Amino acid sequence: MTIREQTERQETQLLSPHACLSAESRGRARPEPPCPVRTCFQRDIDRIIHSKSFRRLRQKTQVFLQPEGDHYRTRLTHTLEVTRIARTIARGLQLNEDLTEAAALGHDLGHTPFGHAGERVLDELLPGGFAHNEQSLRIVDRLEKDGMGLNLTYEVRRAILCHTGEDQPETSEGKLLRLADKIAYINHDIDDAIRGGIIYAIDIPISISEVLGFTNTERINSLVVDIIETSAREGTVMQSVPFHEAMYSLREFMFEYVYRSPVAKGEEGKAQDLLRRLFAYYMSHPDKLSSEAQEIAQEDGRARAVCDYIAGMTDEYALEKYAEAFIPAPWSVK
Repeated sequence: MTIREQTERQETQLLSPHACLSAESRGRARPEPPCPVRTCFQRDIDRIIHSKSFRRLRQKTQVFLQPEGDHYRTRLTHTLEVTRIARTIARGLQLNEDLTEAAALGHDLGHTPFGHAGERVLDELLPGGFAHNEQSLRIVDRLEKDGMGLNLTYEVRRAILCHTGEDQPETSEGKLLRLADKIAYINHDIDDAIRGGIIYAIDIPISISEVLGFTNTERINSLVVDIIETSAREGTVMQSVPFHEAMYSLREFMFEYVYRSPVAKGEEGKAQDLLRRLFAYYMSHPDKLSSEAQEIAQEDGRARAVCDYIAGMTDEYALEKYAEAFIPAPWSVK
């Protein structure tokens, strides 16, 4: 018996009946021989972590554009926080932690430079629209590994796609990822907003704090414990009504005072104009696209290739390509 087979046997003995077992995965679009050591979901974790798109997350905006300071979140640190919260819930419910981790690590690979501001621009410009969860799936299916994709398992792919939006994942692990994502971004964005002087802790309505807690630690812990206890009792991944209502009230508070705040979002218009001009530039100058994007243009159309190219950029790379396209280089005598 291989190490992988031993792990798969342990899953049948230790995990909940609601868990997705590695041995029962619906598999990959392109069948592959199984790894003797890693389960299929462990293998997906490694593929995502070693991908170029995962490494780029460290230079992509979470909420605040180009913040001055070392402690503000990026899209990478957000992803890691989601992963830890998701795994804690999965362990508490005896669900498959490896499937949960793989989906959490891959859920935001499709995010654009400059956060949701960039997403809104590409949604305007791409025929048929753009959504970061759909782009995350496109990255793992089509764009990574020089167009070969990562060939992830069906369950991880579906959890990535369905981590937001109306489409619901089939697995319990995918369902808990939707909640872990919200728990993470609401609370770390509060922390960043307080650090940036946009809000103060006392601004959070007392009715919310009395349910969830008064600090980030208290809120995250109470939300996680509530999901574990409620889900164990009800037999499906869910929150209790009081905690669900309090979390969404807190989310509404953040939209009103942070996500739409002119202090936090004052530079978003500039970033969006930058991306619009870049999109128009590459549509008119397809020869300036990367070689990979030029191949995509031949197969999927120029607009799709330009969108993929821009969506994959980090904040810094987008600024660099904008300067290259629109700002004259200094003249020098050699």
